[in-house]
Amino acid sequence: MNAPDTGPAHAQLNTLKARRLGIDTHQEAVIYLRQDSHLCRSEGLASHARVQVSSHDKVIVATLQFITSSILHHYEAGLSEAAWQRLDLKAGDDVLIAYAPAVESLSYVRAKIYGRRLEKPALRQIVDDIVAGRYADVHLAAFVTACAGDALDNDEIASLTDAMVQAGRRIDWGRTPVSDKHSVGGLPGNRTTPIVVAIAAACGLTIPKTSSRAITSPSGTADTMETLTRVDLDLEAMRRVVEKEGGCLAWGGAIDLSPADDVLIRVERALDIDSEGQLIASVLSKKIAAGATHVLIDMPVGPTAKVRTQAEADRLTAALLAVGKTAGLQVRVLQTDGTEPVGSGIGPALEARDVLRVLQNAPDAPAVLRARSVTLAGALLELVGTARPREGERTADTALRDGRAWRKFVAICTAQGGLREPPVAACTRAIEAPQAGRVVKIDNRVLARIAKLAGAPDDKAAGVELHVHLGMTVARGQPLYTLQAETHGELAYALEYVARHPDVIEIQGQ
Repeated sequence: MNAPDTGPAHAQLNTLKARRLGIDTHQEAVIYLRQDSHLCRSEGLASHARVQVSSHDKVIVATLQFITSSILHHYEAGLSEAAWQRLDLKAGDDVLIAYAPAVESLSYVRAKIYGRRLEKPALRQIVDDIVAGRYADVHLAAFVTACAGDALDNDEIASLTDAMVQAGRRIDWGRTPVSDKHSVGGLPGNRTTPIVVAIAAACGLTIPKTSSRAITSPSGTADTMETLTRVDLDLEAMRRVVEKEGGCLAWGGAIDLSPADDVLIRVERALDIDSEGQLIASVLSKKIAAGATHVLIDMPVGPTAKVRTQAEADRLTAALLAVGKTAGLQVRVLQTDGTEPVGSGIGPALEARDVLRVLQNAPDAPAVLRARSVTLAGALLELVGTARPREGERTADTALRDGRAWRKFVAICTAQGGLREPPVAACTRAIEAPQAGRVVKIDNRVLARIAKLAGAPDDKAAGVELHVHLGMTVARGQPLYTLQAETHGELAYALEYVARHPDVIEIQGQ
């Protein structure tokens, strides 16, 4: 039997040669060692252990995985892309591996699981540990689940919001007011934000809009805008755009605003969970960090929206207003119709086309999307004081109708890197009405699921193009919606789900 390959002499210690394996583990840092390596034997390391990995002046906590093949030498440590980038390694660099210190804040997570309140110092420590990468995905999942539903009271939500703000950058625009707008979500095609930003900026408001990518939906504002222009602006680029045009439409994850939020969103997306308390903390922490003083929140309410009942809407509205007041924000919440999708497109590129049609005053622009955008923009103008009460909607409609909003949108996109055409899907299939009648129900959640199975939001051209709305009369065989996918395999995958859910659009026979 050959003697083990012990490599260089330094490998007798806890220092190994770093090797980039090119494995994408998303945001989780993972380190790979041979199971029979001297380090695993001497330290008694087990697979899935949390280990501290350091190189030069950088330190991370990573999850250990074993390799049983010869892909690695005994003196090598393989690193995932996330781990490699966080350590800023170069080929051949040394890494020092040791047991990770105990994460004390996990005791607070365990306490929350058993129903105890979390005080402000506890939440600050939890968030700091999350941002530092000390939580494995299983720990993040435990925290998200422990806070789900109505498990956080308003004081806890305010403390979580503050902790998330303090953990990242905070922008000072040197002016006031600074406006922002957010949708609670859960409604397919509700892509009002780009239109509202364009109208608001055209009317003279400062509106530095940072948006998240999709959590449980087929598209977020950042996903949609990414089909039209660059959204991964750093802080200086964002500042230049806002100084020049009064507004921007950027992805918040690129500028380290409330960095814990993006970590938690990733886990919420995997679990398909939307925690009420974390939703509020997520929304308001991003607004505070982005320097906003006035925030308008669109809250769709409907049986298959994210907020399903009036009682739930009223409770969430009260919490948003209370936490916003504690944080020093002026917040206004508009409860809007959440019974059906807003636009025709569901998916990044499809929603982008709806936005363009509305801004260009195209004859085929989705009327509901246009009307809702004008209502929201008007409410924001009134909140900031640019328009008098009950006059905001007229002011917003004029800015859209006379082309100022479209010109401002083009200018913002140009400043962010240029305006481009959204992609078109290669594979489509129309889903037809099984009978004649009137459309009486559209299941937002199932329709969103269909769009996701077709590939959205990762495949930008994928999704669903909706051809009908509530109250419309359709003939048998008339297209209700068209599935769009980038590959035949994804189209087939979505069609299998459609076959099991034929009543996503309910038609009442005549």
